[in-house]
Amino acid sequence: MLINSVVYDDGRVVAEPSLDDVSEALEAQSGFVWIALRDPTDDELTRLQHELDLPPLAVEDARKGLQRPKLEEYGEILFAAMHLLEAGPDGSLEVGEVHVFVGARFVVSVRHRSTQGFLGVRDRAEREPELLRQGPGFVFYALMDAVVDRYFPLIEAIEAELDQLETTMFQPRQDRQAVVERLFGLKQRLTTLRHAVTPLLDVASKLHGGRVPVVCKAMQDYFRDVYDHLLRIQASIDAARETIIAATQVNLTLVTLDESLVTKRLAAWAAIFAASTALAGIWGMNFEKMPELKWAFGYPMALGVIAVVSGALYWRFKRLKWL
Repeated sequence: MLINSVVYDDGRVVAEPSLDDVSEALEAQSGFVWIALRDPTDDELTRLQHELDLPPLAVEDARKGLQRPKLEEYGEILFAAMHLLEAGPDGSLEVGEVHVFVGARFVVSVRHRSTQGFLGVRDRAEREPELLRQGPGFVFYALMDAVVDRYFPLIEAIEAELDQLETTMFQPRQDRQAVVERLFGLKQRLTTLRHAVTPLLDVASKLHGGRVPVVCKAMQDYFRDVYDHLLRIQASIDAARETIIAATQVNLTLVTLDESLVTKRLAAWAAIFAASTALAGIWGMNFEKMPELKWAFGYPMALGVIAVVSGALYWRFKRLKWL
């Protein structure tokens, strides 16, 4: 579906052509066209390929989707793929994509499986005509910058949940299985975020310093800023992954300690009852000439001995913190 199709000249909107009139609009103007599509049909991509002479292999990637973040050069045309991440209803991260074609006189963004639009990016660019005059390179930067900025709230939410888990982990009667499940969910979200960020670092590194595509040369400093943002996110991801690994190990250690404590308690009570059983077994033997057998105070004495021994064992285990 076509979202926008606008021709800019000297930082101003000069035309809004249809997909079939893009090439004619560019011939009539000296600026560039910015086209935005969402979940396009095969027919829309085919018409756009014909109008702008887009590389067939890149169009095929944009048609199929499911691409890892990457940057490919087809002569003077760039094709970039980036992941759009948003929180799902169950807390997991849902992955969409945006594919960007960048030429000397056009920018085409193709969005798949995502509700995150770029109208705010377009509004920002139109409010800064001096940057929009830089051409398609600035639009490409603005789109990449918007994608990367949307990663920050996701990593911040993961870090906040980790902090909460660390705070509650040592509380008594904590459901250890629930904690492990939450840690595993956080690890999955981090992995999804890492798959989006790590390849994009390589993309951003190709857009500043060294051999830079011609269309992006004027925006190298801006792409360096995006690269720095990605480095910060990558560092946060690595720190969070280490925290999750440590928290998982601590939680498993706590599970072992809980099991050990239960075992100690069972062993302590078993020892108390074993002593009582042994004494009761001795006095319960049916021999005719046992001491105290016909003594009037024999029964109370036996109960007293059992109570004293059991109490002494209970006191001892209590001091050892087994009970």
